[in-house]
Formats: sequence, structure tokens, C-alpha cells
Amino acid sequence: MEDREMREDEMSIIEEGIEITEEPPVSETEKLAAELQEMNDKYVRLYAEFENYKKRVNRDKEELVKYGNESLLYELLPVIDNLEMALKHSSNEASKGLVQGVEITLKELQRTLEKFGLSAIEATGKPFDPSIHHAMAQIERDDVDEKTVVEEYRKGYMLKDKVLRPSLVAVSKKPETVNSEQ
Repeated sequence: MEDREMREDEMSIIEEGIEITEEPPVSETEKLAAELQEMNDKYVRLYAEFENYKKRVNRDKEELVKYGNESLLYELLPVIDNLEMALKHSSNEASKGLVQGVEITLKELQRTLEKFGLSAIEATGKPFDPSIHHAMAQIERDDVDEKTVVEEYRKGYMLKDKVLRPSLVAVSKKPETVNSEQ
């Protein structure tokens, strides 16, 4: 019995030395309100993420529709180049009918490709723009402003508002003046 009394005394001494802090009792309503607020925050974030996802998917879909033919049109550009080159090199009268046929074919092909958003980049005589022109050479010229396209080696093309292939061009520069007073 004494052991038991002693243990109780020891326990009461131990309990007095330790401060037991209890949180104030939280009502069930407050717990539910906190859970509801947390779930509502999660819902709002998830909804915002889903809306952003929908916008991104729609933007990607529009871009796919807008530029879906890009690879096909790019592959057809050498055909246009070859037809234009054939027209440049045809000069004798014997092939006049063939030349007319090639001209008609080229115009029809260009008209068809324009329906899908392909357009030629106008280069000769325009100021050099590195976003649509690729400079292959500089030519000294006095008769035009500096950094003006003076010759087009290969036509460039745009697909709607995107450069499909830049123009290969020669750009003007002012001739260097040499001092003859030495």
C-alpha cells in the first residue's frame, strides 16, 4: 500500500512541476469552416489551372490550323524556284508554246498557294531587314542608299505572318573613298 501512496505522491509532484498547456477547445463548426475554406481555395486554384489549360489548348489548336500546311508549302518552294528558273533561261522562239505553258502552270501554282497564306517577300529596292532577308553579299553602289537590297538571288516566302524562307539577297554599301593626297 505504501508503494501505491508513494507513487501517487510522486505523480502529484511531477504534475505540479510540468505545465500542461491545452489548446482551447475548437468547436466543430470552426473545424468545418476551416476545412471548407481550404477546399474552396483548392477548388479555385484548380479551376484557374483548368481555365489556363483550356486557353493554351485553344491557342495551340489555332496555331496548328494556321500553320498546319507549313511543311507541305516549304517542300513546294523548290518547284516554284525551278519553274521561275526555266522561264528565265528560255529565250528561243521555238519553245514559245512551252514557255507559255510553264508560265500558266507557275501562275496557277502561285495562286493556289496564296489561298493557303503563302506570299512572296518583295526584296529588290527595299531596305535590308535581317528578319526576312539573308545577306549573301555586299555590293558597292553610289546610286542607292546604304543597306538597300540591290539583287535577289533566291525569293523568300511568308506563310501568313511567319517567315517560311528568307530571301537570299545582295545588299548595297557605299564605296570606300581613297585619299590620293599622300
